[in-house]
This record gives sequence, C-alpha cells and structure tokens, in this order.
Amino acid sequence: MTDRPNYISPAGFTAMRQRYEQLFSIDRPALVEVISWAAGNGDRSENGDYIYGRKKLREIDRELAFLSKRMKSAKVIDPSQQVDRSKVYFGATVVVVDENDVERTVTLVGDDETDAGTGHIGWRSPLAFALRGAAVGDLRRVQLPVGEKELEVLSITYPEI
Repeated sequence: MTDRPNYISPAGFTAMRQRYEQLFSIDRPALVEVISWAAGNGDRSENGDYIYGRKKLREIDRELAFLSKRMKSAKVIDPSQQVDRSKVYFGATVVVVDENDVERTVTLVGDDETDAGTGHIGWRSPLAFALRGAAVGDLRRVQLPVGEKELEVLSITYPEI
C-alpha cells in the first residue's frame, strides 16, 4: 500500500463495512459448513463440492483481507462538512461542459466507491485530478482515453448537512 490516504465518504465506508460483515458473518460460515459436509463424504480428490468450496473459501478470505486493509487505511471525509463550497474538493458534485457543449455531471468520491455509470469518479482519476481546486467558470484540461479535452466548470454542489 502507498502512504497516500484512502479517502472515502461515510456512505462508502458503511457499504464497505457491510460487505465485510456479510462475508465474515454469513457467507464464510455457511461455506465452511458445506466444506465440512463435503469432506465427510469420502474421497476429496474427486469431490466437486469440496474442491469448489475450498476455492470459493480462498476467494472470500482474499476479499476479507483486502477489505480489512482498505478499512484500516480509510480516512472518512464527510463532504457535507466542507467549509469552502466555492471550489472542487472531495465529495463535490460538479457539472462540466466540454468544447463540444457536452455537459457531464460527476461526483468526486473515494477510489473504493467509484461507479462510472452513476458519475461517481475516483478521487485519483485524471478527471478528478484536473478538477481539484477549480471554481465555477474555471477552464481545465484533462487527458482522457478519447484525447485531450478542455472542460469548463459550470456548477459545484456539496451534500447538505
């Protein structure tokens, strides 16, 4: 892991914690029970339930380890507490327009809670990096997979307290 903080919103941290609890308290114990049952059925080398169960258990344990690491390094930032709402910081919802007059609305969230389909972009993404610190009316250049774009910030909003 890097020394950079793992910023995350309260909702993102709650979702991560719920996923961890689901895996640890429900999914893993149920799978261990199936593996125990399958192990009691005799020859394990040809026992599909046992082999699949062990593989699935390793996947769950890897995800639990990953989530545990991410939660330990998480720095929960509540965007509704942002004092300076005139500039783009973590948690801001920003409306931008490119040189082709195409508007796009994005929300800067933690890297663990990104979802491009809903416009939630990671804090360390190229677009978020270009928008950080921008105010309404600022022009920013960003290198995207489709090429370089110039974006104008039309509005900045934060969740209400």
